Amino acid sequence: MIESIALILASTMRLATPLAFAAAGEYIAERAGMINISIEAMMLGGAFSAVWGATLTGSPVLGLVFGMLAGLLIGFIHANFSHRLTVNTYVVGLTLNLLVLGLTSFLLDVMDLSQAQVSKFAIPILSDLPLVGDALFNQRWPAYLLWILIPGIWYAMYRTRWGLNMRAIGENPSAVDATGIDVLKRQRFALLIVGVLSGLGGAYLSVGEVGLFNQNMTAARGYVVIAAVIFGGWSLKGTMIGCLVFGAADAMRLALPALGVTLNAQLLIASPYILAILAMVLFAKSNRAPGSYGRPFVRGVV
Repeated sequence: MIESIALILASTMRLATPLAFAAAGEYIAERAGMINISIEAMMLGGAFSAVWGATLTGSPVLGLVFGMLAGLLIGFIHANFSHRLTVNTYVVGLTLNLLVLGLTSFLLDVMDLSQAQVSKFAIPILSDLPLVGDALFNQRWPAYLLWILIPGIWYAMYRTRWGLNMRAIGENPSAVDATGIDVLKRQRFALLIVGVLSGLGGAYLSVGEVGLFNQNMTAARGYVVIAAVIFGGWSLKGTMIGCLVFGAADAMRLALPALGVTLNAQLLIASPYILAILAMVLFAKSNRAPGSYGRPFVRGVV
């Protein structure tokens, strides 16, 4: 029994890690008042580009860099289309999601991609702890970046002027604009951060856990990331808990059949997404969103 729980916990951490990278960036964007629909494109583009980069260079580490750059490019496109060309941000996001899905599916058929995977690193002594040792301290090495990234984002958002401005933009962008701060420039920068971190999340999924790229391998995880931020009440701690909850749901989908528990296969596959929908329904109203959440900023319009 203890061994089964340890395996489920380890699987939960592996499946939650790509979500956590992307959610850390999405948290910043949503605290600045935005909903970044294109996060699915960023993750999928990052997953493909990581394997492509690793194939070109022979290095999974450089593959991770390729993945982050792909996410950055998608964030740049989204930011400039929605802010400089004033195209509806939701239309831009959905269009990018469909474009990247089709493009990566086509390229997968015409390109010869090799397998590539970053190495595991077990932290001595800690990885031997019962129950949680393997889950927390025996991971692919990029997963440990979260131990630096999450406190770093918390510090930046709550202990720096930049973070104060970002949170203020999310609450009242017109007031921030009146102080001379370029609101749209700050929001575009937030989208670039989401792009880099979501690209890293997708890259971790492909060259970290799987070792190759499959068609539509992110499988709507970008939308689950948005649900995780809402589930967490737009707090960084709550967002990470949300990622763990959705990771656990996905882990149970994989673990229950292996443990001999027979449930409807389609229900198991759909369970993480059903949980995401329930989270958005239950927590979107019970938690207070940023004051300008989801409303595009237009100068002079309150």
